[in-house]
Amino acid sequence: MSAYKRVVQLGFNAYSSSTVNRVGHRQISQLVKSNGKRAFLVDTLALVRSLEAQGVPSKQAEAITSAITEVLNDSLENVSQSFVSKAEMQKSEMLQEANLSKFKSEVKSSQEHHFSMLQRETEKLRGDIEKMRSELRYEIDKVTAGQRLDLNLERGRIRDELANQNAETTNLTNKLDREIHALRAQLEAAKYDVIKYCIGTLVSISAVGLAVLRILM
Repeated sequence: MSAYKRVVQLGFNAYSSSTVNRVGHRQISQLVKSNGKRAFLVDTLALVRSLEAQGVPSKQAEAITSAITEVLNDSLENVSQSFVSKAEMQKSEMLQEANLSKFKSEVKSSQEHHFSMLQRETEKLRGDIEKMRSELRYEIDKVTAGQRLDLNLERGRIRDELANQNAETTNLTNKLDREIHALRAQLEAAKYDVIKYCIGTLVSISAVGLAVLRILM
């Protein structure tokens, strides 16, 4: 295991030295991944030659080169994924601006819709209030008219009762007057009879007295 690590370290050192010393005439090979991720260009031939120069067999050198290339590609892929390109940033900004404009438009449309609904509800409520006022006014007028009619009927009934009572009182007064006149007439007649009786009695007593005087004389 330690020998394998040492070989890998030698491979990295050889790769570094080969990439520095052979910039002008190195042969570049490309690793294309089967999972669809972006691959990076690596000078695998120079790395294999460097490992072979260090005494590593050809197959092991190719295997080490493939492993190192895979690790480098994965590392560079992770690094590239952690950064965002300017075009992607502009695209993201444009998308955010479009979403913001869409959101503003939706908010404005929603506000206008709610305001329109509120106006319609207000108008409907105002119409209902006016209708209730009209119905209440009609009921009040109806009750007032009924009360006035009842009051007029009650006044007429009271007036009729008063007229009947006045008529009865007048009849009773006339009857009392007639009875009083009759009693007065009877009293006058009785007084006249008493006077005649008294006069007759006095005349009779006078006649008896004269007769007694004549007898005595």
